[in-house]
Amino acid sequence: MLGKNRRARVMRALGIQPWVRRLPSPEAPVPGDVAFSDAVSASAYSCVVVLPEGCSVRELDLLGRALNGCGAGLARAARLTVTGGQIVGTIPEARAYLVFGEAQAHALGRSLPAAVMHQAQIVLVDEPAQVLRRGDAKRRLWSALRSVRRVLSSTGT
Repeated sequence: MLGKNRRARVMRALGIQPWVRRLPSPEAPVPGDVAFSDAVSASAYSCVVVLPEGCSVRELDLLGRALNGCGAGLARAARLTVTGGQIVGTIPEARAYLVFGEAQAHALGRSLPAAVMHQAQIVLVDEPAQVLRRGDAKRRLWSALRSVRRVLSSTGT
């Protein structure tokens, strides 16, 4: 019992909302019954993560754990990859863009319409390889995640 209280205090101090498992409602559709298409509407994502090409499994694991720890809005963030200075795929409109590395920020700036860029918050952090190796890069990532969470919670996500 004491362990749960301490964990809750630490999570609250870090600004992390713990997830609570919920039972599906009887009228909710079964996930297998819903057809999923590649064409995603603009409102489907609250956050988009832009990554460099060739991230290692350890780097992607660290990123996934960090995003999962910050709530559903960030855990479900779309992930785009930059290859050869260009973003692979279409860029969905979002309220926030979490960009890992300066080269990825330049690619996003070239690809994103000015109106979307003006309305969204774009947060630049270190590349995943540096986040994995350096403590100051980890601190900047946590600070950026808190900033993105603040923006998403203020807009209703």
